Amino acid sequence: MKIRTNMHEGRRTEMYACGAWNDMIITDCFEKAVTATPHKIALTGYRVHADDRVSLSYSELDRQITRMAAGLAGLGVDKGDVVSCQLPNWWQMSALFLACVRIGAVCNPLMPIFREHEMQYMLAHAQSKVAVVPKTFRNFDHQAMLRGLRSELPDLKHVLVIDSDDEQSFDKVLLQRAWEEEVDTTRLFAERRPSADDVVQLLYTSGTTGKPKGVMHTSNTLLSNIRPFSERQRLCADDIILMPSPLAHQLGFLYGLMLPMYLGATAILQDVWEPAFAVRVIAEEGCSLTLGSTPFLADLAEQARTERGRLASLKTFISAGAPIPGALVEKAASVMQGTKVISAWGMTENGAVTTTRPEDPQTTAVNFDGVALPYMQIKIVDEHGNELPAGEEGDLLVRGASQCVGYFRQPDMYSVDAEGWFATGDIARKDAAGYIRITGRSKDVVIRGGENLPIADIENSLYQHPAIQAVALVGAPDERLGERLCAYVTLHDASAMLTLKDVTDFLMEQRFTRQYLPEYLEVLPAMPRTPSGKIQKFKLRDMAKDIFHNQQAHA
Repeated sequence: MKIRTNMHEGRRTEMYACGAWNDMIITDCFEKAVTATPHKIALTGYRVHADDRVSLSYSELDRQITRMAAGLAGLGVDKGDVVSCQLPNWWQMSALFLACVRIGAVCNPLMPIFREHEMQYMLAHAQSKVAVVPKTFRNFDHQAMLRGLRSELPDLKHVLVIDSDDEQSFDKVLLQRAWEEEVDTTRLFAERRPSADDVVQLLYTSGTTGKPKGVMHTSNTLLSNIRPFSERQRLCADDIILMPSPLAHQLGFLYGLMLPMYLGATAILQDVWEPAFAVRVIAEEGCSLTLGSTPFLADLAEQARTERGRLASLKTFISAGAPIPGALVEKAASVMQGTKVISAWGMTENGAVTTTRPEDPQTTAVNFDGVALPYMQIKIVDEHGNELPAGEEGDLLVRGASQCVGYFRQPDMYSVDAEGWFATGDIARKDAAGYIRITGRSKDVVIRGGENLPIADIENSLYQHPAIQAVALVGAPDERLGERLCAYVTLHDASAMLTLKDVTDFLMEQRFTRQYLPEYLEVLPAMPRTPSGKIQKFKLRDMAKDIFHNQQAHA
């Protein structure tokens, strides 16, 4: 089927003219590596709890991809059809994406933590023709879940199950049949080859607010991010890239799946995050780069305290998803010597937009979320859309080559102005050199007594409290002041005690004004998070709203 996008000819012309887009697709990069280094390890996958390790050379992976692609076509997957895959970081996920590209299908990665509610909505909305799932993962029966949803999904023709031994077995259907001998694959792949402007990825937003939207990306939008990203970070075919973040999230997909194939490098996949296991993998595989949100960095730094020297190969840790607390960078620098911490900011809609540079002082990653990559532009505007000068806080807008081409079957939801600027929903400030700092979300503003509270600054300070592992500040409605400030925290030691007075005393020691102190504290066993690790503040707002409503009702 032909997928409708929000692409307009003017953008296409501009992007080709400036060299951001070049008609390349990811299988071109992969096939170049297959020819140049057929025996090099392309991908090594670790199943942590199964204690299982699978390694595939470029030529071995190529054979698997060819068979998968021919098999999917044999099952009736046409050009433009959606193939959904709810998989952990297993080698089959990487292979499926490349197989889809070879036959012009659209790959739709889905987070393994999704259950019936999310899966029914996304598979129905995507009109998925094929879904690939594990039989079980982390003690959950994904095959049974899909079996229960089939009657609600008329477009879904095939469910293929990894590790199953029945008629839905992924191996039996796709890998144990020589599909490539039943069709002229050279002709098939040539006829089905997508243009660089065709949609190849459908990825649903993580849903911090409202229903997820299906973000559409093309080869041009994805590769125009990977190319300058790799150049800025000085990456090459010799790099060994560990990806513990989910491949079904844009960070994992772009930089754990596509980036290694673009470079002709080696990808190391870890399916369950266990920091001790990651340290072992880094040491044994010689990993030079890994990426993840701040909890990954915090866990790795904590592990490194007792395993100094085992991270000697790790040149770079790229942290994205939330600003990095300064105390965490200092800790990482002291125990992960030789590892540079890079800060980055981006979205599902555009991949990484800003990163710090390897040559920047380490303090830059503490104070900033980076400067725009080549082919991307950013600006900070006020509520009327007027661009603000350096140092002033406002709404963050972006435009450029890696911006997505719309939301699947929801064109009216895609808000891009006539000049191509996309409203990110983030609040930020920018310095004179173009480095930005994310200070909150547009709906992450607490106004108490008519004053905007500096949420990001307060949170960053609280991250330095020795007992606090994670913190999120939200507002609760108040009849007199407008809003009151509520603090939700998790602790390093779950059995420890932390009181509101402990928190306010700590902030007073940091010389915060009393007007900025939280009026309520709750210690949680875990923060509500999106699949990508972002704290879901809308859930915390609902909790705070209920608490203050009950307090006022009994006053």
